[in-house]
Amino acid sequence: MNQDRPTKKTTIYDLAELAGTSASAVSAVLNGTWKKRRISTQLAEKVSRIAEEQGYAVNMQASLLRREKSKIIGMIVPKYDNRYFGSIVETFETMARDRGLFPIITCTRRDPELEFEAARTMLSYQVEWLISTGATDPDRISDLCTAVGARSLNVDLPGTKAPSIISDNFAGARELTRRILVNSQRKLGGIHPLLFIGGRGSDHNTAERVRGFRAAHADFGIAIDESHILTCGYAPEKAETSLQTLATSEGALPSGMFVNSTISLEGVMRWIKRSGHYKGRMPVIGCFDWDPFAALLGDEIEMVRQDVQAMLNAVFDIIDHGGAKTMLIEIPPVFVDAEEGSPIGASLSPDALLATE
Repeated sequence: MNQDRPTKKTTIYDLAELAGTSASAVSAVLNGTWKKRRISTQLAEKVSRIAEEQGYAVNMQASLLRREKSKIIGMIVPKYDNRYFGSIVETFETMARDRGLFPIITCTRRDPELEFEAARTMLSYQVEWLISTGATDPDRISDLCTAVGARSLNVDLPGTKAPSIISDNFAGARELTRRILVNSQRKLGGIHPLLFIGGRGSDHNTAERVRGFRAAHADFGIAIDESHILTCGYAPEKAETSLQTLATSEGALPSGMFVNSTISLEGVMRWIKRSGHYKGRMPVIGCFDWDPFAALLGDEIEMVRQDVQAMLNAVFDIIDHGGAKTMLIEIPPVFVDAEEGSPIGASLSPDALLATE
């Protein structure tokens, strides 16, 4: 046994489970407000005894903060490894501090248990609001917040028990797919079904993007090969493996791709370079994500940028006003020119494009 390994700190949630009561009841006993809550002397004594047995030390600062507003706001994020989530974190911190709030942020690696534990720890610091960004089980976190009187919001991926602020994934994917098809016509002289790669088919955002991908093909009257929808996850390695498996099975791959994040794009570009599959002629690519370094890839890669500022404006509008008028807010994404990083206008419509063939 490793004697140097620190023991896990006991929380009020652990005490609540041992005492067979709620976390809010334990908190009331520990901060001395249990009589006002009409909690029985018997339960108060039981909680106090268990707390002593577990070596739980009352955080006096947290106890004082509970009686008034703590001015602490928390956020959990799944990854730091792309510009989108990094931008969310940076914008969140700036906007929180502008309001006199102290932000606490932690990365949970798309692990539902780590998300839950992070939420419990933040709540022990008396956060007033907890923002779940890209959480795998946001409703579980919302339930936890409700139990202790904290407020919650969801960003990027929606839940059903707290207001959610997300990108308009369907409309964005439909327009991105249309633009890739337009570029295919311009560069290759014809339009052909695209390959969709990246993302988890079980999450809301990917499902909506696949739906938009299908709708855009239908707009052009193009049938989709179902084996070419590769919702293999976001990791670059998974994109590489999926492409190699498909190439081994089918030989030639589609001349155009819809890539579902810059993380997946890393794997796609690495595979193209290593495999030599396209023999120097790059496929026409669009990516549902944005990074200025993509301009260095050349060949006018089409990108869509999720509007982080508008999303966080909606988040803090809810916080500033103490609630939301609707449970789901969808923010339109922004289409940008890879070389200039600026908004660009609409391309040809399906009817106009087909008329040129």
